[in-house]
Amino acid sequence: MFCGGGSAGHVVPNLAIIDLLKSNYSVCYTGTDAIEKKLCSDNEIKFYEFQAVKLVRGKILCNLAIPLKLFRSIRQAGKILDSVKPNLLFCKGGYVCVPTALAAKKRGIPVITHESDLSPGLANKIIARNCKTVLTSFPSTAEKFRNGRYTGTPMRANLFKRSKKAAQEFFDLDTSRPTLIVFGGGSGSRIINMNIRKAAFELCKSINILHICGKNNIVDTNIYGYKQYEFINDMGLAYACADAAVARCGSNSANELIALKIPTLFIPLENSRSRGDQIKNAEYFANRKLCRILREKQLNPENLKKEICKLLNDEKLKAALSECNVKCGNDKIIEEIKSALR
Repeated sequence: MFCGGGSAGHVVPNLAIIDLLKSNYSVCYTGTDAIEKKLCSDNEIKFYEFQAVKLVRGKILCNLAIPLKLFRSIRQAGKILDSVKPNLLFCKGGYVCVPTALAAKKRGIPVITHESDLSPGLANKIIARNCKTVLTSFPSTAEKFRNGRYTGTPMRANLFKRSKKAAQEFFDLDTSRPTLIVFGGGSGSRIINMNIRKAAFELCKSINILHICGKNNIVDTNIYGYKQYEFINDMGLAYACADAAVARCGSNSANELIALKIPTLFIPLENSRSRGDQIKNAEYFANRKLCRILREKQLNPENLKKEICKLLNDEKLKAALSECNVKCGNDKIIEEIKSALR
């Protein structure tokens, strides 16, 4: 049984592992009535729903009822586990995993969790002691858990070995010019959307921009070379046509971009709703000369244009990416799952 949700970042990596297991194992998923339910439905994965409680950062009054709500969530998750009787629970972090992991431990069901970020999230800190192993995307993160093990990030197989020519044809891009992909997470980023659009006219004099802007965020424009999509189901195609990228620095997409050797300008999320994990992720890669960073407080159309131009011409960055050893973690994660099942 897999668990994780609340955002695509907690679900898509699970789907990558499920794809590799479903031909030999009976797999199912448990989570809330959020994006995980839709994605499981889209991928024909048996889904069990319960209610989970989320910590609201910076709002004490909103969190006063958490203990009671968590107790109810653990009870609901327990009923699902009693019904399904899984041999293993694989969690992908986030608040959705907490009640299920606690209920699984009480029933003697082994639990594996995976931590995507450089700095461990609250949910994985809570459930780590109940887990057989805590798998991590970054080597140093594994050292923070007594049962930590570095595996790398789960990645969808269809991200790799894609045809650039086919991708360019699919998006109807001008093949005589480099292509920049821009995205801000599953729901888009208002501040990135606003600034890239203000910079697009000048940038598109020499490059294509493939802008994944999020649901209901498309605007009317006739700039040559500027193409908008609310969401792209096959990110492998988007990555395949990318000569460079501008993105947030959630761990999953960041590791995908680095593994695919795409020069990237990261604009990490930094506000009261964030625990600062994206900044730490970006700094990790920047310290290894594998990306460029533009902080939100410095983000404006002029600075964005300058940084994109530097990115496209940064030969040292491209050389560092060609030699880096960030890889897909699927094989190691599958081995950990098989080992736990044995």
